[in-house]
Amino acid sequence: MGITASGLGSSLDVNGIVSQLMAVERQPLALLDRRESDYKAKLSAYGTLKGALSAFQSTMQGLADPAKFQAVKASSGDNSIFTATAGTNGKAVPGSYSVEVQQLAQQQKVHSEGFAEINSMVGSGTLTFQYGNYDSGVNAFTLNSEKSVETVTIDPSNNTLSGVRDAINAANIGISATIINDGSSNRLVLSSKDAGASNSIKITASDDDGANLDTSGLSRLAFDPAAAAGAGKNLTQAQAAQDAKLQIDGIAISKSSNTITDAIEGVTLNLLKSNIGSPASLEVARDSAGIKASVEAFVKSYNTVNQTLADLSSYNTAANSGGVLQGDSAALSIQRWLRATVSASVGNPSGTLTSLSQIGVAFQKDGSLALDAAKLQTATDAGLDRIASLFAARGKPADSLIAYEGASTRTAAGNYAIEITRLAAMGSLTGSQPAGLTITAGVNDQLNVTIDGVAASITLAAGIYASADALAAEVHSKLNGAANLTTAGISAVVSQSAGVISITSSRYGSASSVTVPGGNGAADLLGASPTATPGTDVAGTINGVAAMGTGQLLTAVEGEAAEGLRLIINGGPLGARGVVDFSRGYADRLNKLAEDLLANDGIIATRLDGINASIKDIDRRQEDFIKRLDMTEARYRAQFTALDVMLSSLNQTSQFLQQQLAALPKNNSDS
Repeated sequence: MGITASGLGSSLDVNGIVSQLMAVERQPLALLDRRESDYKAKLSAYGTLKGALSAFQSTMQGLADPAKFQAVKASSGDNSIFTATAGTNGKAVPGSYSVEVQQLAQQQKVHSEGFAEINSMVGSGTLTFQYGNYDSGVNAFTLNSEKSVETVTIDPSNNTLSGVRDAINAANIGISATIINDGSSNRLVLSSKDAGASNSIKITASDDDGANLDTSGLSRLAFDPAAAAGAGKNLTQAQAAQDAKLQIDGIAISKSSNTITDAIEGVTLNLLKSNIGSPASLEVARDSAGIKASVEAFVKSYNTVNQTLADLSSYNTAANSGGVLQGDSAALSIQRWLRATVSASVGNPSGTLTSLSQIGVAFQKDGSLALDAAKLQTATDAGLDRIASLFAARGKPADSLIAYEGASTRTAAGNYAIEITRLAAMGSLTGSQPAGLTITAGVNDQLNVTIDGVAASITLAAGIYASADALAAEVHSKLNGAANLTTAGISAVVSQSAGVISITSSRYGSASSVTVPGGNGAADLLGASPTATPGTDVAGTINGVAAMGTGQLLTAVEGEAAEGLRLIINGGPLGARGVVDFSRGYADRLNKLAEDLLANDGIIATRLDGINASIKDIDRRQEDFIKRLDMTEARYRAQFTALDVMLSSLNQTSQFLQQQLAALPKNNSDS
């Protein structure tokens, strides 16, 4: 719109008149602006509410873990003897124990004879490391079937004392190699990285000089604890491998590590020194402070989101103004759902706690929650599991051989009957005849095995094995050390019965299988026609409906009340196996509610979509209205400009007439 001067020839203020008229015309636009501002304020308010609900959900998700309410603490009567900690899995049971540490676990250490220099030549060939238990009473070394046999090659590039050290360390086989100077010579010291009697070391040399047991060349590093000194036992033992030995309440316990996690369920002991004859106490007690902190976190989190809703949706009498979301149906619904969830009772596997008021959590007049610490302490003293069930999703099987694994968000609270029609089994392969105990390199030392669909090829150590157990241990060790299997996380157990070797997958279910497709040692080890038995999945019903079995895991199918309920069936008889009592605690329910509220198709997302659509509609209406205003202003200006021109013309005519009238001869009445 160009600049228009007022009163082209008249005194008419065209700009002023048009401005005043347009101010009236623009009043509906101001109303749209206010509406848009209100909608944007609601967007901001919902953003605040989403943030509060997101923080609330995170807290509830954490508190839905039963361990948060089953906290116990363990304390040692003498921290110089041992320290103790309780796990967070809720399995530790309060109690008092007497602990006497008789000996600590330790690693084996052996060392070589002295060498003049660290670069002194040792020899070439291979060093084979095996792990096992040496019994000095019968002078026998029994292989540890849980550890694979490892071989390190020593060639001209690393055949010095320091080269051997570096080669062993680089192989990462569970042996630490160092060189110690004793003042006159250098000794190679080899230490097992793992403590325990079953981690004793046996080192076999394959010396390029052709003599594997003498005291020259690479065979100087051989160490067979059952051999004669200087004839295969050429290293000196500086420290024997031994287990930790202790007594807990008079019960003798032997463990391979000084960190003991499975003597008292849920409690870890870290042994530091012996205290023979002077037992120290161990106390396992409920961690009331930890439980109180969890309940307080629940109350605080609820109150925070409740206050946010109140600030956004209630009327502030002091400020004489309402919240941005006052009267908003979605905000009111969210507030109502939160309060209803906390007010409702819950089913409980323990059957004793069904409401928050029973542990001292109750509503106040303003809608917030408050905690009665004394009442909570009383509930804590009565049992940790009861409180955990009040907050978390819990399943409690009646059968001790059935373990609750988890549930989905669709699993409904209730009691579900369990019936097992088939137990899970591992795939296996059993030889058709006793295995030959003589293994000859290049003749019958190779075995090709496929376990759970993953193929591996192993080479057994040549020699005459003392027993079928020793041969089975060798197969087990080599098999579980095969790179393809370890990379895939697959393992197997090799055993023997009456000399017949069996290989069993460590995995349950229909995906479990063992086959031996070849290898020059297959026939001697397993016979001409070994029997393969495929693994099977567990089968049964949950609440009378056939469930899905995967290995030992039994899962309730879709469309049922128990949908998503997951159970581990650890053996036991076929047939009816009792019930699983499943409940959803408050934290679990509120976590699910917050998840639904914050979902992409939830009530908040729907409300935001509606508000954004309204803002877009207002923007469109504003654009249309502004166009109409421009047209109206143009029309007003055209009309008042025409009026101004007309008035100007009339003014000119008036002036002309005045001039003409003035020029007329005056009437001389005196003549």
